[in-house]
Amino acid sequence: MTTLSVLDLAPVVEGGTAADSFKNTLDLAQHAERWGYHRYWLAEHHNFPGIASSATSLVIGYVAAGTTKIRVGSGGIMLPNHAPLVIAEQFGTLESMYPGRIDLGLGRAPGTDQLTARALRRGLDSDGQDFPRLLEELREFFSPPPGNRSVRAYPGEGLNIPIWLLGSSGFSARLAGQLGLPFAFASHFAPEYLLPALDLYRSSFRPSEALEQPYAMVAINVVAADTNEEAQRLGTSHQMAFLNIIRGRTGKLRPPVDSMAPLWSAHEEEIVRSQLRYTVTGDKDTVREGVQAIVEETGADEIMVTGQIYDHHARLRSFEILADACGLKASGE
Repeated sequence: MTTLSVLDLAPVVEGGTAADSFKNTLDLAQHAERWGYHRYWLAEHHNFPGIASSATSLVIGYVAAGTTKIRVGSGGIMLPNHAPLVIAEQFGTLESMYPGRIDLGLGRAPGTDQLTARALRRGLDSDGQDFPRLLEELREFFSPPPGNRSVRAYPGEGLNIPIWLLGSSGFSARLAGQLGLPFAFASHFAPEYLLPALDLYRSSFRPSEALEQPYAMVAINVVAADTNEEAQRLGTSHQMAFLNIIRGRTGKLRPPVDSMAPLWSAHEEEIVRSQLRYTVTGDKDTVREGVQAIVEETGADEIMVTGQIYDHHARLRSFEILADACGLKASGE
């Protein structure tokens, strides 16, 4: 049985609001918990009208409060946007409230455009190259204190909060390996470097207090439905969202369409399909075979699934079909 988890971008759909999105997020998390998913992560993005999880720590707390056992965390917190002390305090608070259930996944990108990054950071002094220093500072706030530490994280200090490094290139892969931390690759939107990054992570891995052996998570897109045809139609919402991204636009998640042919050029279609290469779309059998193929190709220890589906009930059904296809054990079974 493949370990499966959920990555939720808290999509805001056309005709909907952020309030609707949060209700749907909690509903999906509660279902995912019952269906046997291992963890539920929220992602930090800014200045995207179609993504509601910008205040990521708050949404994590909301989901953790409404569930009982599923792990909840960030996929990820974009550390250069924040002072490490603030993140230590926020996640120390979450871990104190929901002990043994909180994950801290960290990325080094801004999760937005450069203008918004400037508004977040009040400058652009960080280009991601100082990520190792920020990470070291954050980890120090969680560690038991030396006698001379004058600034300490309350709560946070001494808590065992799993830290993950997230990435779409070799930078975080190598760093995660060198530090002996678990690593998650964003192949759901950046597939090109997946296999080299996993090789780099595993070859550079050094055992640590956190891990004795490398642990790699691969993020993919899954759109499942009762028929292949319906799944293909549902998947057009995500294709339209990605098409907007490559055109430099943003917007809310749109309803699916019967055909993408009138909406994109041949070149745009090629780019979208290439970037969404690690997407599995289809019925139960198709999804089972597709996910298993990715596990075999990557050797992933865990698959994290995102599904940008317009209709909430169809999104629930997609994750239910996937859980059934991959043999997850539902609560009470």
